Amino acid sequence: MHTASTHETLQLLQGGKAFFPALVQAFDGAVRWIQLETYIFDFHGAGSEVANALVRAAERGVTVQVLVDAVGTGPLPAEWEKKFSVSGVQWRAYSPVGSNWGFLVPERWRRLHRKLCVVDEQLVFCGGINVLDDFYDPNHGDLEAPRFDFAVSLTGPLAAEATDAMALLWWRVQAGYSARQRHLNEAWEKFKAAGYGGRTGAKLAKLPAGSGPSAWPGRSRPKAALVLRDNLRNRHSIERAYCKAIGKSRHEIIIANAYFLPGGKLRRALVKAAKRGVRVTLLLQGRYEYFMQYHAARPVYGALLAAGVEVHEYATSFLHAKVAVVDGHWATVGSSNLDPLSLLLAREANVVVEDPEFAAELGNCLRDAVAHHGFRIDPATYSRRPLGRRIQGWIAYALMRLALMLTGQRY
Repeated sequence: MHTASTHETLQLLQGGKAFFPALVQAFDGAVRWIQLETYIFDFHGAGSEVANALVRAAERGVTVQVLVDAVGTGPLPAEWEKKFSVSGVQWRAYSPVGSNWGFLVPERWRRLHRKLCVVDEQLVFCGGINVLDDFYDPNHGDLEAPRFDFAVSLTGPLAAEATDAMALLWWRVQAGYSARQRHLNEAWEKFKAAGYGGRTGAKLAKLPAGSGPSAWPGRSRPKAALVLRDNLRNRHSIERAYCKAIGKSRHEIIIANAYFLPGGKLRRALVKAAKRGVRVTLLLQGRYEYFMQYHAARPVYGALLAAGVEVHEYATSFLHAKVAVVDGHWATVGSSNLDPLSLLLAREANVVVEDPEFAAELGNCLRDAVAHHGFRIDPATYSRRPLGRRIQGWIAYALMRLALMLTGQRY
């Protein structure tokens, strides 16, 4: 049985300044089991503090399992490989590409993009923040200002679901199992037969009853749900959650998203909301990071601006957030961008919250960012953008669609 407390708590964590100390504190208080998944694990600055906390936990006898994406995270540095090996930290990479020609195989394009952590089956962290120092970027070096990003920490029944999902994925990576549809049922049955499933992580972590903290600082009794998406059965789960909330909106929608190229359903939902009088505000990436994600987003601005949607671009630093607030009571924080690479090709994790106080706190953070760090896109200026910029947008958009076609996806 899971030992998670029935008492729920929830806390918003803005940026690495809040997230990494909370993560280290949780690791230092761990009793039996730490599960950590991340796209990027970088050892500069705050990343080394997190890594050292994992080592300390393993040296105390805590089972520590770290699963990183094989593309997002490079080979484990020799220094840390030795530290992890000596202390007992278990480190695995999800879906290695293999040879230099691995990217020619569309199935290999599917990635682990979840930023998810569970400590002692009770305390969950979920959001968009990689294990990557806020003031450092692997491609751009030192940053003058921190990334704009969020995570949440929470306790309660949701922790059981997160624990099982992470334990299953860890077991499948360990077993070298294919992620194809026809293997799912067989994999799950073998997982349970091995003693890992059935709502228990006992064989993996040897957890006794009553271990771990019973609560975490934050608000009591939030209504939170974990929304996981994969490349098979739950391919559209996060997009559906957005569409449902947007479809019910009556007053205000605020979305901050790093890579924004929503599918037709989500775009139509935003346009319809704006046309029925909902104030729709988008805070999007204003700094160039990747050609396809940056330029492919620009062609979709036109229909949104024409419907009255406010589009702002964040320019103080890199925007990495994947969050939203609807009508002051619905909110989501997670790892899923609103673009096809994220919605169709990556494993993602978002927390959806029905809680006015939490939504108000996140909403205030987003409004402040729009007011002080955003540049509003003027529809008239957008319509007169240079031909070269238009061509770049069309090319990037076409390449994105071509990539999806090669993987057999519809968007």
